[in-house]
Amino acid sequence: MPKPSEADKEHFRSVMPTDPDVMVKPMFGNLGAFVNGNMFAGLFGPTIGVRLSEADRTELEASERTVPFGPAERPMRGYTGLPEVWNAEGDGDEAREKAWVTKAYHYVAGLPPKEPKEPKASKPRAKK
Repeated sequence: MPKPSEADKEHFRSVMPTDPDVMVKPMFGNLGAFVNGNMFAGLFGPTIGVRLSEADRTELEASERTVPFGPAERPMRGYTGLPEVWNAEGDGDEAREKAWVTKAYHYVAGLPPKEPKEPKASKPRAKK
């Protein structure tokens, strides 16, 4: 599993909305951005992935060189990797990333909040 560099993590945090409902937390050595318990953006190695409405995802994938998001053998369904070329090109691309991340945030913020999982009951210990 690819690990992001500290620069990748810093960049990921820099393109997230500043809304107090946004929670960025570690996930399997990478990062995830959540609103109401639902992930709207993630970092997998250097790639930022976003969860968009069907219409927005279709528009992004048709107009840009997007990449699958997640492990190559099992990309995350419903997420689109933002074009890696944006990282290489630089100028103006952070604004495009922020725009798509913000669209993802607004889409996911409109979904029902994720219910917290019930804690698992601890198993009684066997007596020796």
